[in-house]
Amino acid sequence: MRVVRFFLAILILAIPATIFGQIGIRIAIGPPMLPFYDQPICPGDGYLWTPGYWAYDDSVSDYYWVPGTWILPPEEGFLWTPGYWGWDDGEYFFNDGYWGPEVGFYGGINYGFGYWGGGYGGGRWENGHFFYNRSVNNIDVANIHNVYNERVENSNDNRVSYNGGKGGIEARPSSQQQAAANQRHIPAVAAQTAHAQAARANPQQRAAVNHGTPAIAATARPGDLNVEHGAVGARGAEETSHAAAGGAANETRPAIHPKDLPPIAHPAPVNSGNAKADKQYQKQQDKLIAKQTQERQALQQKQDKEHQQLAKQKASDARTQQVEQKHQQQTQQLVQKHSVQQQSLQARQPQARSSGGGRESGGGGGRR
Repeated sequence: MRVVRFFLAILILAIPATIFGQIGIRIAIGPPMLPFYDQPICPGDGYLWTPGYWAYDDSVSDYYWVPGTWILPPEEGFLWTPGYWGWDDGEYFFNDGYWGPEVGFYGGINYGFGYWGGGYGGGRWENGHFFYNRSVNNIDVANIHNVYNERVENSNDNRVSYNGGKGGIEARPSSQQQAAANQRHIPAVAAQTAHAQAARANPQQRAAVNHGTPAIAATARPGDLNVEHGAVGARGAEETSHAAAGGAANETRPAIHPKDLPPIAHPAPVNSGNAKADKQYQKQQDKLIAKQTQERQALQQKQDKEHQQLAKQKASDARTQQVEQKHQQQTQQLVQKHSVQQQSLQARQPQARSSGGGRESGGGGGRR
């Protein structure tokens, strides 16, 4: 029996950590920004939305997108707390999501569709039945009648996908979220694990291939990464018309032109204790921001010229819409390019010597 247990232990150690989630994985460069996408229509009564996220495959040293999908909860009355990337001691690590009676802390990340960063406004349990908020969910009211319409106040339009560190979300768990973290939890169900593995096995989901705009950003059912079955792509990878399907769109829309983007924020000065290194790093930051601002301006000028040409040609609505879609894709590609550049520079920022202590960042989900 001891021999059998020994070989079982060896076998478990040989299985990649990503099979069970982001166990113990620590990455020097943070995940890409969250893509924009529309939510597939809910496949049936009782399904709950679980948002998409970036996972990491250490076998290829790359992030890959796990599409958002509708999942049947493991128990009546349970809600999903999404996982999130945290930052600690110069590295990024993943806090696994979980099912529980309340939604806990998920890093302040704006995953959309009711997960605006500080709770959940997509629905609620009443008398043993889940009621959907139509203002943030794509629900077929002809088949699902347990719905309501309640506006979700959301001033968070940040698409950053990690908490803490340079450029990360600065949210910290509230006392209520900390209490939720101590309640009875159930980890991701088998359908979610299989769904993540299907995404991991698809090379098109890797950030190095899709450049932050995955071809499959969300699915109607877990594991079904098929556009013909209701899967949708990120805007820019494959334009989808959610409004035409009669559903509710995501709370935030991508910028079409560079002028629609917020100004590039200057990060707070670094204080590592090495004044010379801090000053040099600040110069690098200023140089990068100046270069990225110039690239925004150049793209805006190019798009303005195309607008002028359309006006002279008295282009049709269809042609104008086609050009606008191209502009939107160009703008999002530029945003993603700049995000990667900023993350690469952040990974090289001067670091203060660690004085020891815990390795957890934030709270809520916690690593397993």
